[in-house]
Amino acid sequence: MIKFVYVIRKREDISSEEFYRYWLQEHGPLVKSVADELGACRYLQSHTVLQELNAGLQEGRGSMAAYDGITELWWESQADMEQGLATEAGLAAAQKLLEDERHFIDFANSSLFMTEEHEVF
Repeated sequence: MIKFVYVIRKREDISSEEFYRYWLQEHGPLVKSVADELGACRYLQSHTVLQELNAGLQEGRGSMAAYDGITELWWESQADMEQGLATEAGLAAAQKLLEDERHFIDFANSSLFMTEEHEVF
């Protein structure tokens, strides 16, 4: 499995409530609607919760503030990902997602990368 991981911070000009609502109710269905064009097989959003506990964990480790959440998008293989992104429909789908992300994601303070999972237990 190949996985795209997007660690997200919300734009400062929108509230947390609006950020999570938009991400889940607007962007999530959009990702689902273009999954076939991208060749993706799974999509997951992890929304940050338990802010007080997070603050204590960060303080104890000297780490930076929590992100607002994580998006994960899976492909069965690297070949599936490359094939999905090599088509005109796949490229159009990726562009549509990028344009939508401008509504709620602070790109400069977010991070994204590709991973390969290694299950430990």
